[in-house]
Amino acid sequence: MVRQEVALLLASAFALVIMSSMASAAVVEHTFNVENVMVRKLCYKRVITAVNGALPGPTIQVTEGDTLVVHVFNKSPYNVTIHWHGVFQLLSGWADGPSYITQCPIRPGHSYTYKFTITNQEGTLWWHAHVSLLRATVYGALVILPKSGHYPFPMPHKQFPIILGEWWNGNVIDIQNQAQQLGTAPNNSNAFTINGRPGDLYPCSKKHTYKLKVVHGKTYMLRIINAALNSQLFFKIAKHKFTVVAVDASYTDPYVTDVVLLAPGQTADVLLITDQIPRAYYMAARPYVSAQNAPPSDNTTTTGILIYDKLPYTSPVMPRLPALNDTPTAYKFSTSLTSLAWSPNWKPVPTKLDEEMLVTIGLSVSPCGPTNACTGVPNNPALRLSATMNNASFLLPKSPSILQAHFFNVKGIYTPDFPDQPPLKFNYTNPANVNSRALSFALQNTRVKQVKYNATVEIVFQDTTVLGAENHPMHLHGYDFHVVGQGFGNFDPVEDRKKFNLFNPVIRNTVGVPAGGWAAIRFQANNPGAWILHCHLDAHLTFGLATVIIVENGPTPSSMLPPPPPDLPQC
Repeated sequence: MVRQEVALLLASAFALVIMSSMASAAVVEHTFNVENVMVRKLCYKRVITAVNGALPGPTIQVTEGDTLVVHVFNKSPYNVTIHWHGVFQLLSGWADGPSYITQCPIRPGHSYTYKFTITNQEGTLWWHAHVSLLRATVYGALVILPKSGHYPFPMPHKQFPIILGEWWNGNVIDIQNQAQQLGTAPNNSNAFTINGRPGDLYPCSKKHTYKLKVVHGKTYMLRIINAALNSQLFFKIAKHKFTVVAVDASYTDPYVTDVVLLAPGQTADVLLITDQIPRAYYMAARPYVSAQNAPPSDNTTTTGILIYDKLPYTSPVMPRLPALNDTPTAYKFSTSLTSLAWSPNWKPVPTKLDEEMLVTIGLSVSPCGPTNACTGVPNNPALRLSATMNNASFLLPKSPSILQAHFFNVKGIYTPDFPDQPPLKFNYTNPANVNSRALSFALQNTRVKQVKYNATVEIVFQDTTVLGAENHPMHLHGYDFHVVGQGFGNFDPVEDRKKFNLFNPVIRNTVGVPAGGWAAIRFQANNPGAWILHCHLDAHLTFGLATVIIVENGPTPSSMLPPPPPDLPQC
């Protein structure tokens, strides 16, 4: 009898757990109206494309396990798609969003509904346009709350998204079109922003500076997102320190620092203790400029104000920010982060490898075109700037998308022959490479890497000094990955492997490859689909610094990508 009662109690408890789990999963629905709106910034009025008339767009908040449904109505004059940056899209790859990779764009006057379930993820991600330069103004935060209701650290008093962005006084589509015609990079931005606002140091901006009001003695979580197009950013708050507890929606060992570095696409959850003398303090962000032989960049600083206890303020304290080219500080931050082993959704590092790749990345040149009116390469109007991975400059197809071509076995859209090793071996980080014409040319093609379902993959990204070294943030759609190692110079497959962290390396979806150096990542290819791997500097993606990893279906229905939804946009 006792056994029967125990069994009944266990069965009831199990049923309650199942019912609670089912009850906690909800359908979260949003409507995005993508449309042109008039705004005033930096003393100018201009039209931008935005979601629901706001910059940034709406913050989406879900709980792990929820299904997200977003109805996108394109009321703008431009093609648009929305990418859910960092979301795995497990068996929902059709909803990933990059144009001509998983879908054709949503044309003006048309609509599309994205629907997918958030699985095995919690933390801070974000969403943005994945067509042309529209993500300069079409973006917002995506916050995934833990299903358990608990974090692996004390619950903060309040949480705030801090989205760093970039602002142009001109129309970004016109700026991109001009850059493409001239074969050069787009013009530098005119300002950086915090939650859409430039801040005190820019003209006509003081009244609209972002202000964060806090109470003394509390702990706050800042969900920091770098939504800038082409700039890595240092972020500080005067007199305060942060404890980094997560990056890219993966928990980290608590790391105390007074500066955060984020590449475009990266996020960081930090705890901020308001333990200073009650007054006003500037929060500020300025770029980290790693590029060599590059034209001057936007070296301005965006500010917000942290205000204690609703006090009036006159002169906020300004933090001392790192120098623009402070590579030691940038490298220290990136390499000091480790994952919080055994935390929710943590996974061990793959040790047995099925695929090993060495991929060179960097800028290159290609023929200008029939007009020979390019200005991207000084004193040579026949050449335009380009970018390569293993000497391949990626060319987007026009119809159908790569995922459609893969799913329906359409020939002639891509070739599955992206090389596992650089076709040309050379001293990748020799400064003299900038003068080598033989190394600087790359042809455009649509070459992809195809891997078996469940294969374990290692990719070592090797920066090159062809046209100058630069820190490249590499983003893989559909996956997180372990950053098992990074360093400067040429990757040494014997000596550098000895230094790999195979216990608790940081887990990310976007990694900054050090300028003139390398970064090694590992992941298990257990999500079938077509996943773009690209530099998240928008100019370099436009130049062709990308490829696609096609993960084949698994052996069971639960490991196979279902057919595309019937309303998927067509080219």
